[in-house]
Amino acid sequence: MVGTIAVGDKDRLDLDTLGAWMTANVPGYAGPLSYAKFAGGQSNPTYRLDTPDRAYVLRRKPFGPILPSAHAVDREYRVIAGLHPTGFPVPRPYGLCEDAAVIGSAFYVMEMVEGRTIWDGAMPGATPPERTVHYEAMVDTLAALHNTDYAAAGLGEYGKPGNYFERQVGRWTKQYRAAETEHMESVERLIEWLPRTLPEQTRTSIVHGDYRIDNMIFAPSEPKVIAVLDWELSTLGDPLADFSYLLMSWVTEPEGRSGVLGMTGPETGIPTIEQVVDRYCAATGRDGVPDLNWYFAYNLFRLTGIVQGIKKRIIDGTASSAQAEKTVAKIHGLADAAWGLAVKAGA
Repeated sequence: MVGTIAVGDKDRLDLDTLGAWMTANVPGYAGPLSYAKFAGGQSNPTYRLDTPDRAYVLRRKPFGPILPSAHAVDREYRVIAGLHPTGFPVPRPYGLCEDAAVIGSAFYVMEMVEGRTIWDGAMPGATPPERTVHYEAMVDTLAALHNTDYAAAGLGEYGKPGNYFERQVGRWTKQYRAAETEHMESVERLIEWLPRTLPEQTRTSIVHGDYRIDNMIFAPSEPKVIAVLDWELSTLGDPLADFSYLLMSWVTEPEGRSGVLGMTGPETGIPTIEQVVDRYCAATGRDGVPDLNWYFAYNLFRLTGIVQGIKKRIIDGTASSAQAEKTVAKIHGLADAAWGLAVKAGA
């Protein structure tokens, strides 16, 4: 979400009804209200709301037809509202509105956290020591999430019992089928192989679902995570899902986003994958992690399902980001890479 853009006709909000809702539900709110749309966010459209003395962020479901269980802004709000009182770095939640009559879809409002977003995991321009401490902060924040007492945070019913990966493979298979636009052999093989080879789940925690460097805000002048964003895919589940997803950056070619393959070590200051594993395990009391190739294959399978959903929304005319078509162009490569990792895992 690099900056804001003018709001197109299909993304406009009714400021009169929104302002009335804010007056009734957000303590300290005082208009007049203006708004702009953040440039990114392919899933749930996100807006900056400004008043004379305060800024807010609004996230809503897309207008138009959407897949069942997708774009769950109510779940995003619930986890943020549960985590905020624990001290875990999330924006302050102000209110959830599930009445589509207000702006045309469900939405929630949270505080606007001012800080730095790191879009490129290579951190160009940073010194090796600066890169090291930022990566350590990212790993430590994930460990803090996985160490959070989710029941005490009121999130004991936030996910279903049983094997997380079994549920997720089933969910993303259904999501993929619901958005399928063409046959992809690699995906068909994964749909057959993943359910047969599910790893044992030994721990349960809050799982963010999309934990990567550009989904957090760092303090303006120190290597401290002050807000983790984009909780749409969060649930209770296996913390290794989050950790292996984070580690995907270490096996992804540098692409100007999170990939840092071949860029780790003392010359750059980016920790090696072994150093990240050691730090995370020390913080969470683990004595190690299992072979990661199954987890990597699963993560790319899930990402393929997400991108397929974006592709379907382009066809339906409801995709929210100008970057959507660039993302969709990568779908065959994602599916093939996922199957390649499955082969490494023994498929």
